Amino acid sequence: MVDDKEKNMKCLTFFLMLPETVKNRSKKSSKKANTNSSSSNSSSKLPPVCYEIITLKTKKKKKMAADIFPRKKPANSSGTTVQQYHQQNLSNNNLIPAPNWQGLYPTIRERNAVMFNNDLMADVHFVVGPPGGTQRLPGHKYVLAVGSSVFHAMFYGELAEDKDEIRIPDVEPAAFLAMLKYIYCDEIDLAADTVLATLYAAKKYIVPHLARACVNFLETSLSAKNACVLLSQSCLFEEPDLTQRCWEVIDAQAELALKSEGFCDIDFQTLESILRRETLNAKEIVVFEAALNWAEVECQRQDLALSIENKRKVLGKALYLIRIPTMALDDFANGAAQSGVLTLNETNDIFLWYTAAKKPELQFVSKARKGLVPQRCHRFQSCAYRSNQWRYRGRCDSIQFAVDKRVFIAGFGLYGSSCGSAEYSAKIELKRQGVVLGQNLSKYFSDGSSNTFPVWFEYPVQIEPDTFYTASVVLDGNELSYFGQEGMTEVQCGKVTVQFQCSSDSTNGTGVQGGQIPELIFYA
Repeated sequence: MVDDKEKNMKCLTFFLMLPETVKNRSKKSSKKANTNSSSSNSSSKLPPVCYEIITLKTKKKKKMAADIFPRKKPANSSGTTVQQYHQQNLSNNNLIPAPNWQGLYPTIRERNAVMFNNDLMADVHFVVGPPGGTQRLPGHKYVLAVGSSVFHAMFYGELAEDKDEIRIPDVEPAAFLAMLKYIYCDEIDLAADTVLATLYAAKKYIVPHLARACVNFLETSLSAKNACVLLSQSCLFEEPDLTQRCWEVIDAQAELALKSEGFCDIDFQTLESILRRETLNAKEIVVFEAALNWAEVECQRQDLALSIENKRKVLGKALYLIRIPTMALDDFANGAAQSGVLTLNETNDIFLWYTAAKKPELQFVSKARKGLVPQRCHRFQSCAYRSNQWRYRGRCDSIQFAVDKRVFIAGFGLYGSSCGSAEYSAKIELKRQGVVLGQNLSKYFSDGSSNTFPVWFEYPVQIEPDTFYTASVVLDGNELSYFGQEGMTEVQCGKVTVQFQCSSDSTNGTGVQGGQIPELIFYA
């Protein structure tokens, strides 16, 4: 009995001393870590360990999305304890202070997420970023190997090396953290200013679901302002779906895309592909001016003087992809001919090509681009006229519509006079949730028939799917005109389905069943 009692007392004493023992061990390990850190600093003669698995090669410095998208403020959210800890770990990789921290999190996913950017039990460190902008990030080989086949080969493959520190100079620290957060926490946290760099990291380390999320983010953020830059990046990352979406925007909104700042940041190969584009929906003088703007920025990138000779030099053979002979004569005479980029012989030959019966041979492409063929969505099954209507008197005709695929509204088809030829002044407008996206004031001539007559926006307006937009027109002209009847709430136009509903902006009687704005003219 005495022996058993002594044994029990010893066990109890050991159990009570256990937390303090663990604490002392933790202090010892911490001291050991500090000793190792100081010893590693003293042995600075040793070369740093560098472990490179995949490096995507580019001909030019990657364009960061901070230059493509405006920065958006994060929405306020009441995160959980784990989410708050993630936010802390983004900038601090401290050890977890609380004992028995595992008991705080009920699921293995939450417990695994606590290890994100945490030095606790880390068995590898990454020095991420270019020289002068590096960040040292902790990692756990097992977790990383589960999330990426590249990390698996790096740590557990046949050629694996037991390295404590791995240098990754070609990945941005913020992008690497975004990838780690996905691997550890199963959360995709993308931002406009890091999404391209995150896509690069996801491609390099073969994390396909994260890469797909990055592409989806880029597709939803696609506009004429960033389409050319994203086209260049999508070709680099071999993303054909994103490339196709970029071409759709560039074709339909070519003049906006060519005039954007992003156009000047593309590489030479992308420039050539755009200048070759048969379906580019732009005036050739706009293409010519955009190419000169690109050449000016390229001279700066190559540290060349901003001279006419150097602009032509950096353009090279791409100059001949501009279809100068297809310009309007006024555009050529007042623009390209006086730019100084063309030689005297080229200028003379192009003038002869315009005027002479026997046209000289030219190095420039002399066939006009096909551009895009606009589609027309007609929402009425018949039209009519009466002696006492349709009258205008400055009132607004309006209708709401939604599409199931991204399209670009180029203008509206409108009815004209029902009592002989007449000229109309039309103010057209396109809004989304009260915000004006496009408007134009123009005139059109009605020949007295029941045909529709197109009125165009200055630039096509991008329309996103599954959202209602408001199309409006205020007409000034002959008070009596044709109007639509037997309107349809849904119209199938090619591969695009268009839905219509009445608009509260309409003050002249136009609605789904009848009225004005019989057609939407769009590119798809």
